[in-house]
Amino acid sequence: MESAHRFVTIDGGRMHVAEQGEGPPVIFCHGFPHTWYIWNRQLGAVAAAGYRAIAPDLRGYGRTRVREEPDSHTNRAVVGDLLALLDDIGAERAVFVGLDFGAALVWELALRAPERVSGVIVLNNPFAPRPPRPPSQLWAKAAARHFLHLDYFQKPGVADVELGASPREFLARVYFSLSADYHYLDTWRHPAEGTGYLDVLPEAPPLPWRWLSREDLDTLAQDFESTGFTGGLAWYRALDRNWELTADYADAHVTVPAYFLYGDRDTDMEGFSGHDPLGTLRAHVPDLRAVTEIADAGHLIQLERTEEVNALIVDHLRDLAARAR
Repeated sequence: MESAHRFVTIDGGRMHVAEQGEGPPVIFCHGFPHTWYIWNRQLGAVAAAGYRAIAPDLRGYGRTRVREEPDSHTNRAVVGDLLALLDDIGAERAVFVGLDFGAALVWELALRAPERVSGVIVLNNPFAPRPPRPPSQLWAKAAARHFLHLDYFQKPGVADVELGASPREFLARVYFSLSADYHYLDTWRHPAEGTGYLDVLPEAPPLPWRWLSREDLDTLAQDFESTGFTGGLAWYRALDRNWELTADYADAHVTVPAYFLYGDRDTDMEGFSGHDPLGTLRAHVPDLRAVTEIADAGHLIQLERTEEVNALIVDHLRDLAARAR
């Protein structure tokens, strides 16, 4: 089944979406450096199960275009886009699936507009409460000891130029480094001073890999060759602003039904989600219905373990529907 493509009017621009199937909506939210296509293998499986599967290019990515404003890449702004998408398809609510930045986005959506969320299915990035101080302060402290992409990306124009000069090479190297075939935290062995991201990332083996084809990478690279990475990097540069805008949710719990799956070799679970990510998740998401560890999988778990992830997503959707009845 081929995806249909169209545009949805959002505040300050228009959002490109790919979709398949008919039925209750399931909306997939990507991260960095991805586009809608990172969910391409999930759309058909979810559509075949009787759902309307929708994957947008989020702000800053692919064919989505928005007017540049101070808060145009905050989670609050993108939550507005997702609500506009629900209104566009005439849906009161949907199930939202998220990975990476898309995971943080759907967690925040569940806080800001729980009445529009039937449930969330999150990959690799567990819910965590708002930190006591702006995130960039924590990153700067860590970057005094070793290279940290979160800190490096804060410098406007620096990573933009470096990564934009070789989009395909960067994508191959970062995707490989985040997979189960490499230990991403080895990038921390490099000093921060005078180091670029490509200096710390490993060389990627020739394609195809066991989980990514040359055609997949070509499709993903094509968009970034057109747009560059500045739009995606703007999400990193908005994280302190997200922190400011979520003051009212500092002690909030996610109350919608939630399902969580993660790779046993995911770098976010190992190095970026605190000392006890699953304990924190359970403490703040009272309707957490399932937690599944997937063996031999890294960050792009839906590509590395496509059939297993598709089966879990469909099972979780059916569980949601059965309990709702």
